[in-house]
Amino acid sequence: MRLVTFNLRHGLGRDDRVDRRLLADAVRGLEPDILALQEVDRFQPRSGFADQARICAEAMGAVEYRYVPTVAGWMSVPGLRWRARGEERSPAYGIALASRLPVRAWRRWRLPMASRWVGPVQLGIDEPRAAVAADVETPSGALTVCATHLSSRLGNAWAQLPWLRDALRGAPRPLVLMGDLNLRDEAPITVTGWRSLAVSPTFPVAKPRFQIDHILVDDDGGLRTAGEARAPDTGVSDHRALVIDVALSTG
Repeated sequence: MRLVTFNLRHGLGRDDRVDRRLLADAVRGLEPDILALQEVDRFQPRSGFADQARICAEAMGAVEYRYVPTVAGWMSVPGLRWRARGEERSPAYGIALASRLPVRAWRRWRLPMASRWVGPVQLGIDEPRAAVAADVETPSGALTVCATHLSSRLGNAWAQLPWLRDALRGAPRPLVLMGDLNLRDEAPITVTGWRSLAVSPTFPVAKPRFQIDHILVDDDGGLRTAGEARAPDTGVSDHRALVIDVALSTG
């Protein structure tokens, strides 16, 4: 079973253009069974009004997927104020999780936001963040997979990750967390106490120097790696995708 996490950067290619066929080919070439996506556009002018979550799900042959908008409205409009919601057919930007395996249940969360004040001056407002989880039926048993994209601002990822770990406490095990966590290298292991399934630098794409895209497992349930982790350059995004094959013990 192949797990993949991929920050799309709204499908931007090397020539600074967005091509939905290139995006589909990139996902198809990764051959994921379960795919976590970040920075996913829906009906945005900058990405040709494409529904990128649907494009990726169809390219991998997913039987189910969920798109979770974190920002509603046109991304290209100067001065756009972040809104943590979006109607079914509205322009949006967010995360997605897709599976080629049947899903018994879906869950989602809005992550805590933060802003920083120095005296009377507000230095920044955090972009809304979310997480989505699927209870997946594999040939060897159940598996919970959660996808997220944590904050890159104000060090807020250090608060969001333990919050999400606690929110997932009641989820069925084994449990995998995938996504762009905006925490470098071993920091997510330190924060959660979980184990990394895939260690490879993922950013920046041309000459990756550090890993901010992660696949973690809560060590309770017999999930093991079945090969070496890879971080291929797909020709899309400023991130490399992170890929790992895993097996679930039946006994």
